[in-house]
Amino acid sequence: MSNSSSTPQSLLLPFTDTRELQLLHFWLFLGIYLAALLGNGLIITTIAWDQHLHTPMYFFLLNLAFLDLGYISTIVPKSM
Repeated sequence: MSNSSSTPQSLLLPFTDTRELQLLHFWLFLGIYLAALLGNGLIITTIAWDQHLHTPMYFFLLNLAFLDLGYISTIVPKSM
């Protein structure tokens, strides 16, 4: 049995043909990026400021928010 893996092509490649689609793609991803930054920033500041939220569950939620900031800050700007 042979390995039949192939390199997948990007689904966003057709957006590079038309300038209007490029701008739509850019603004859409910018909006998603800013919304994710705002949401994770609110989670981080809320957990950091409120002493009642310094429990293990919120500690892990804080770590997930930091991870999401890192992931989205590397993936989304490359696609824009």
